[in-house]
Amino acid sequence: MTEKKIAQTEEESTLNAGSGDDNPKVHPTSNAEKDPDDWVTGEEPMTGAQASYLKTLCEEAKEPFDGSLTKAEASRRIDELQGKTGRGKA
Repeated sequence: MTEKKIAQTEEESTLNAGSGDDNPKVHPTSNAEKDPDDWVTGEEPMTGAQASYLKTLCEEAKEPFDGSLTKAEASRRIDELQGKTGRGKA
């Protein structure tokens, strides 16, 4: 085997290390349904995107909008209002 081929093989081994089920590049949506209680940043203020979507859902559901929610709380509220409005269903 040539030196170039050996180097390429070693690089591939490094890139493929951890390519099992725990590798997000192999399963990019595996954590898409993670429980908000398990989020590392769940206690941070909700994102701008969450606030915008939540405001829309609140208007459609004729529910009050609470701009002080955390990321985790906003996620739960979005799920709740999606069920109420019928939005977000596949």
